[in-house]
Amino acid sequence: MALKGLREKFQDLYFGDGPEARRFRYGLVGFDLATIAVFLISPFGGHQPWMIALDLAIGLLLTIEFGVRLWVERRPLRHLVSLSSAADLIVILSLLLPVFLENLAFLRIARALRLLRSYHLLRDLRHDSKWFRLYEDVIQRTVNLGVFIFIVTSVVYVTQRKINPQISTYIDALYFTITTLTTTGFGDITLKTPGGRLLAVIIMVVGVGLFLRLLQAIFRPNKVRFECPSCALLVHDLDAVHCKHCGIVLQIPNEGI
Repeated sequence: MALKGLREKFQDLYFGDGPEARRFRYGLVGFDLATIAVFLISPFGGHQPWMIALDLAIGLLLTIEFGVRLWVERRPLRHLVSLSSAADLIVILSLLLPVFLENLAFLRIARALRLLRSYHLLRDLRHDSKWFRLYEDVIQRTVNLGVFIFIVTSVVYVTQRKINPQISTYIDALYFTITTLTTTGFGDITLKTPGGRLLAVIIMVVGVGLFLRLLQAIFRPNKVRFECPSCALLVHDLDAVHCKHCGIVLQIPNEGI
């Protein structure tokens, strides 16, 4: 009975609507942000024993949290095979096995992909923040763009820092990534080995297209949020005249663009 009560308590914290549940989920997101911050500062700490111990401690906490979340899920098998769970498992492995998976440490940033999609965070933010409700699409796309840049930068950093003297810090890798993605190409930092050049080709062919699409999604969104007065449909095309759901004439504010 005590175990059942504990499970119900955690279910309420993870999925409930009360103030305590929302504070709990915001705390989990804060912990996610802390793990990302550790990833960003870890290059400056080197392969020191205290950094390894910190990685192991965070990995253990993430393992416990992942296990509890799986325990309280109403459909645990479905949750286990989800993309978010796969990202969590990759992050946990990269933290618990730093010696063997050092070159995969950049995958810790994958946890950021869940920040606006986990623990019912979107629902909480919509409930608590009028500002978030107004700019939700732009915020999500900005987060996606930031995560994309960090992942690409991290791939460059962990694959080049030991073989390319031009990339000795994370800032160097970020500088190279941004100049490549924006097609600026100053040429003062280059990837010299065959593997590095192949990586640069992949970034240019795949990354530039994704980068531009994400930027376009932020500055030129293809949807507008406007609640239909009849059926309450919230998302419409920018040039919508009628609601696609009920057909009523819409009066969406616009600037004539």
